[in-house]
Amino acid sequence: MTLTKDEARPEDAGDSYTPSQRRIEREALKRARSRRATAIAAVSTLLTAVVLYLVVVNAPGWPRTKETFFNGQYAREAFPKVLEGLWLNVRLLFICGAAVLVLGMLIAIARTLRGPVFFPLRVLAAAYTDFFRGLPLIINLMIVVLGVPALRLQGVTVDPVWLGGTALTLTYSAYVAEVFRAGIESVHPSQRAAARSLGLSNRQALRYVVLPQAVRRQVPPLLNDLVSLQKDTGLVSIGGAIDAVRAADIIVGRSLNYTPYIVAGLVFVALTIPMTRLTDWVTARMDRRRAQGGVA
Repeated sequence: MTLTKDEARPEDAGDSYTPSQRRIEREALKRARSRRATAIAAVSTLLTAVVLYLVVVNAPGWPRTKETFFNGQYAREAFPKVLEGLWLNVRLLFICGAAVLVLGMLIAIARTLRGPVFFPLRVLAAAYTDFFRGLPLIINLMIVVLGVPALRLQGVTVDPVWLGGTALTLTYSAYVAEVFRAGIESVHPSQRAAARSLGLSNRQALRYVVLPQAVRRQVPPLLNDLVSLQKDTGLVSIGGAIDAVRAADIIVGRSLNYTPYIVAGLVFVALTIPMTRLTDWVTARMDRRRAQGGVA
């Protein structure tokens, strides 16, 4: 295919390449449009922020709300204690996240096993996902955190951190199992058939052919589930564990000022934003690869 002068690439012409006047004008127009769009977005954002600020500060109850929810003194008092409790939330995220991925994968594999001999296993896996996806997380936490100690079982911990982490794992593994199952079933049957024709067993085909494709396709929804898990680790505070939320709750109970809750919420938001942006980046990257005909 022959390229016109305007379409010629600089690397094809070497050091002697000189862009045409038409190309220079086109690039200048693109830069002008980009600057105009950026300016419009900035002005629009600024106007929106100003309007919201005026609406809030001119509300009749703003002085009382400011004192109750945005008190600088209590914010400074709560911040170090909330950060100290946040370390528990981070540890729960990593430990429960790893357990959720492993358990979710096992449940998904159990639901996709073929053959009548695996029927009971498929039924149990389906019942597990249906039950824990339908059971509200906070009720699951209360049942595990408050119910297990009441049984007085020998050798079973009553630590609210471990019990809360167990409840989180039980609930989120059901959601992650469905994500993995969707990925496994999205792999075309011809992939498994081709693997079998090359001499791989069913287990080898699942391990080396099906699962790598399934996991790669489901990375964005898996990251979204981990973002949700990161926020919900704060619910372990209902059992008495001293995490970021419980640390804020202790100060609120003593001062009757709700600013520590705002501090805890902002800390969780700051912790969640990087993972959310990572999820968006991974999703956009995979979309670009699919659009270019690459491997998803």
